[in-house]
Amino acid sequence: MTRILPGIIAMAAIVVASNILVQFLLLDGLLTWGAFTYPFAFLVTDVMNRVYGAGPARKVIFVGFVTGVICSLIGTQIMLQGDGYAYPAVAVRVAVASATGFLVAQLVDVFVFNRLRHGAWWRAPLASTLVGSVLDTALFFTLAFSQSVVFFGPAADAQISWAWEAMPFLTFGAEVPLWVSLAVADWGVKLAIALIALVPFRLIVGRLMARIV
Repeated sequence: MTRILPGIIAMAAIVVASNILVQFLLLDGLLTWGAFTYPFAFLVTDVMNRVYGAGPARKVIFVGFVTGVICSLIGTQIMLQGDGYAYPAVAVRVAVASATGFLVAQLVDVFVFNRLRHGAWWRAPLASTLVGSVLDTALFFTLAFSQSVVFFGPAADAQISWAWEAMPFLTFGAEVPLWVSLAVADWGVKLAIALIALVPFRLIVGRLMARIV
């Protein structure tokens, strides 16, 4: 466990930072600062997987999952005031969606990485992160905001109904529910960071492997 402690700390820090920074909006609300920190969770997972293997990587993921659940539970208990009524900082649907998206996407990341780990050094981290990012974005935004998901109940739906408002796609296209634009913008950031993260992946893996040898 000691050898993967830096990975555990890094994953927990990313999850906590993302849960805080998601409250701060950018580009008229299309993005949050959390969108720029959260994708680095895939970098942590891939580094742990490359250096120590799938088992330790899954342990790091579990820590991130538990950390995220704790953050979400705290957020659901913090009440904010707006338009004459109180509402939780984190809606129930958003909390469930966040935990589900994180866990599924990260575990699939490990699976894809392992299938490609013996190819070119960049192929496994890039492919696994891209697949994981698509899953994370699709699961999170669908569960959190889609009107097609009805099993949370009317009370939970009321907390996120703002995301159903019809708006121009990415502020300039045809009108779509706001959450669709949010999802596409979020995935675009994940894609960009997946490419950028190849550089620190290469450097960090090289240093850790040198220490092991």
